Amino acid sequence: MFRISTKSQYGLRAMIYLAKCKCKICSLKEISKKEGISFDYLEKILSRLEKAGLIRSKKGSQGGYFLSKKPARIRIGEIIRALEGEKGLVMCTVKHGKNCPLERKCLARSFWFKIQKSLDSVLDSITLFDLIKK
Repeated sequence: MFRISTKSQYGLRAMIYLAKCKCKICSLKEISKKEGISFDYLEKILSRLEKAGLIRSKKGSQGGYFLSKKPARIRIGEIIRALEGEKGLVMCTVKHGKNCPLERKCLARSFWFKIQKSLDSVLDSITLFDLIKK
């Protein structure tokens, strides 16, 4: 079955932490310690989230990370795609991917697209705010 990597699991936990953070800026060290995530691994994850425009950083002794927009405007699908890339359940469902050699003959193709569309729909229907409001 399809599995979400630890990169996405930890990235989502870090994003939730930032969304719930009472102070505006949280240090990498703080997030790493509170969430029990390796400092070095978390640094790579946050770098990808920053490149995707989901978080921003401030340098210096009072520096750290913060969300680039309100939690209600950050979809879980954005977080997962930023960390996993544009992966599909199967090769033919990947956007901008290689075409499957059996594309025209494959009777299961519409099934895979239906599943992919459902998964994307669920990921994009939930915001970071939805996760922290409970």
